[in-house]
Amino acid sequence: MKAACFLALVFACFGSATAAQRPPNLVFILTDNQGAWTLGCYGNPDIRTPHIDKLAAEGIRFTHALSSNPVCSPTRATFLTGLIPSQHGVHSFLDPKFMMGPEAYNTLQEFTSLGEVLRDAGYTCGLSGKWHLGANMTPSEGFTTWTTKPDGSTREFYDQQIIEDGQLRNEPGYTTDLWTRKGVEFIQQHKDRPFFLYLAYNGPYSLGKLMLNEAKNRHAAYYADKPLHSFPRDAMHPWQHANKEFHNTDAGRRRMAAEVSGVDDGVGEIMAALKANGLDDNTLVIYSSDQGWMGGQNGMWGMGDHFRPTGAHELMMQIPLIFRQPGQIPSAQTCDALVSNYDILPSVLGHLGLAEKMPEQPKSPGRDFSPALRGEKLTNWDNTLFYEMETTRAIRTERWKFVSRFPDGPFELYDMQSDPQERFNQFGQPGTDEIKAGLAKQLDAFFTQYADPKYDIWKGGGSKAKLHTK
Repeated sequence: MKAACFLALVFACFGSATAAQRPPNLVFILTDNQGAWTLGCYGNPDIRTPHIDKLAAEGIRFTHALSSNPVCSPTRATFLTGLIPSQHGVHSFLDPKFMMGPEAYNTLQEFTSLGEVLRDAGYTCGLSGKWHLGANMTPSEGFTTWTTKPDGSTREFYDQQIIEDGQLRNEPGYTTDLWTRKGVEFIQQHKDRPFFLYLAYNGPYSLGKLMLNEAKNRHAAYYADKPLHSFPRDAMHPWQHANKEFHNTDAGRRRMAAEVSGVDDGVGEIMAALKANGLDDNTLVIYSSDQGWMGGQNGMWGMGDHFRPTGAHELMMQIPLIFRQPGQIPSAQTCDALVSNYDILPSVLGHLGLAEKMPEQPKSPGRDFSPALRGEKLTNWDNTLFYEMETTRAIRTERWKFVSRFPDGPFELYDMQSDPQERFNQFGQPGTDEIKAGLAKQLDAFFTQYADPKYDIWKGGGSKAKLHTK
């Protein structure tokens, strides 16, 4: 009897130790073309996002997170590799021929990405949603579960083609719900071992002809008569190149709002699934978007590549960034540090205890902000970020932003403290020459240090995606 009790105690202790030593799961929720300003937790009074707001209330919300590019393929590559476009070579959205067909290939194949690091650390990795990084039919980058889209753009959210189990099929329903459902299934199937779910929504999207169509999801009726005053009514900016037909339209505003709330529903279902399976405390949940988006501010609608010259406005860059893990990340925190999506990989690995697994070549410009997740102050943090979109580059410091376009401009210089909406371009104004020169020197030094000559467009390098701007 004593021996049986002793063995039971040993097994109980062993089981507890094993559970305690299990690495945290990771759920990375990434949306498509969503400015931080569209969420309640970032101050939006019109759009209903209770589940995302709760995520922020129970974790940490970064108030100045910016993407390093304004287009989906480059930014998704940066999130997964910690590299900037001039390193990974994906400078713009990927041509469909590289996603399906005889020319399809994985644009990240020569790099070590987040899924591969976690796979090698014992995680099961699953993708549900948009890939848009090439060879879409075939699981890659450490993922073994793979449900995705055959392309990158979104023409609609209903009756669309998807890729599942290596086959192309038609999905008659709401694809936002499909990605959520597949995410919940992945959680249930892999709850007994460490997992990484990359839930990459193609919503809210907010681009193209679909913005002229009425929403059909469960939020459509609610927004059908709402004025949505959080969307400014500025006159169209002279640089606006695309999206003119739904600029400042009620149809566009309401469709965007409904799709944001549709994604929020999915976040709620994912969080409920984690709780139902006893995984709530041992799962790091991240919510972000591939790049920012403008819905009328300064007369602009869309992302950087929808303007000529290519835009580098703050709201084209500003993304939501929320981390939540009860017991590890204190609740109701905000962090005002300037952080970029190239900082995500080292910070996630730092939080998961895998900092030594950060790929060393090519050297990422990313910094580890994981101490902030624990409620610690970031010491010696440099509030300087860099951005590029083909021939447009920018540097953002705590006070200034300088935008340079190769080879001959136009150039922009903004005092982000006195003019946060970037209404007054100070480039060429008296007394700014020294400021501009210093920022230009920093910008050049950054790309000299990190850009791969093969992909440095400013110095004759190429792109894995077709160049769209001059």
